[in-house]
Amino acid sequence: MADTKREIERKYESDDSGLPDLTGVAGVAEVLDKGTAELDATYYDTSDLRLASASITLRRRTGGSDAGWHLKLPVGPGVRDEIQVPLSDTVPDELAGLVRARVREGQLVPVVRLRSARDVRDLVDAEGKQLAEVGVDTVRAERLFGGDGTAQWTEIEVELADGGDIRVLDKVEKRLRKSGVRPSKSSSKLARALAETKGGQPRPEAEPAEPVTAGDHVLAYVRAQRDAVVDLDPAVRQDTEESVHDMRVATRRLRSTFKSFGKVLDREVTDPIGDELKWLAGELGVGRDQEVLAERLNTVLDELAPTLVHGPVRDRLAAWSKAEYGGARSRLLGVLDSPRYLALLDTLDAVVADPPVLEAAAKNPEKVLAKAVRKDFAKVAALIEEGMEQPSGADRDLGLHEARKKAKRTRYAAEAAGPALGGPAKALVKSMKSLQSLLGDHQDSVMVRTTLGELAAVAHAAGENTFTYGLLYGREERRAERVEEAAPEAWATAKDGMDV
Repeated sequence: MADTKREIERKYESDDSGLPDLTGVAGVAEVLDKGTAELDATYYDTSDLRLASASITLRRRTGGSDAGWHLKLPVGPGVRDEIQVPLSDTVPDELAGLVRARVREGQLVPVVRLRSARDVRDLVDAEGKQLAEVGVDTVRAERLFGGDGTAQWTEIEVELADGGDIRVLDKVEKRLRKSGVRPSKSSSKLARALAETKGGQPRPEAEPAEPVTAGDHVLAYVRAQRDAVVDLDPAVRQDTEESVHDMRVATRRLRSTFKSFGKVLDREVTDPIGDELKWLAGELGVGRDQEVLAERLNTVLDELAPTLVHGPVRDRLAAWSKAEYGGARSRLLGVLDSPRYLALLDTLDAVVADPPVLEAAAKNPEKVLAKAVRKDFAKVAALIEEGMEQPSGADRDLGLHEARKKAKRTRYAAEAAGPALGGPAKALVKSMKSLQSLLGDHQDSVMVRTTLGELAAVAHAAGENTFTYGLLYGREERRAERVEEAAPEAWATAKDGMDV
């Protein structure tokens, strides 16, 4: 069973003088000597150090109070999420899965061994509560793969206690700096070991230059969304809140960008990639759409007076939600482990590394990007008008749903063009987001009514009272009508503000 914790720490260079006196740090009442721990850690990575290049560490460590396998995923400067599982001889499947989007078809091999003598101190307040742990580590590094050689150094590591106040680290750092101690130049022990042993460290992907051409701007957006998909993969596997939604949005942004900027990137190359992105978004949506429906159904049910809830409606809704979620979750994990998904990630990497640019990619971004955005905006206009001309019912529902999708595409195109077009693009993003949200309420109502009909049919077959389902269905119809009444004015506002 995995255990996850948020690790907030800072590292400092050290010399033979060891740890300065920290009893003068504000709020620290006592520095407790916790003894010395002997730690032995072997770090795993691919032969080309894909994990290290993403500031991810995977290790098997013995000694100390937390022996086991540790996977550390970066969250921000000095902040990482650490996932721990018990000791075993081989890389645990659970941790291997969390780095699969990076490793893909590669193999994880031992690359560095670190043996450390850690002199541990606890900083506690007047009530004996731990504020932070300070360790002075004497480290011996040995390269196991991709090079050879050894290195040795001493460092100070200050880790915030669980639930602690980040200001404690600031106060400790102030004291350390006054004593001449400086922050470490390396982000982790592994990074330093790789840098100081023969074989070197991972070569980071070159930072792109400031966008100049139309192609530069489009590719910057594509690169950001590619990175988002890969970065979110572990969070999706861990079922972190909003992670599925965020990855789905990234896939949609990529697909929309390929369509919107077909004059910049060759659609003969990107259309097949778009088909795979559509597949992935659909798989991500199986669980996400069900989750949204469940939230909406529970919300509208909570709005009813108890006297209007007839029969075991809540129990049936809970059972439906649990059954649907469990199946969707298992299916999604299978998708993320599939060769098809990993091949898609490889393809996205190839597009970023060797983009299929067309002639317009080298042209002035203001002209090329604005033209593409205006073209998408015109499609939204046509679909809104066409949808509202349909009689109330399935045809109008479908028309407004298509308009919503095109509004979303226009929003993403404006986002990509934002750095080049400035304020007008930002204003369009805002108006399209509002229109998209409004039409999204309409589509949610359509889906909720469909689900209510299905639940009512099952309840009726079981001999249950279906009054509440019908009542909720009627309320959702009215909700959709209100959106339809507001849509023309929302569209008129967006059209009047169009200045791209």
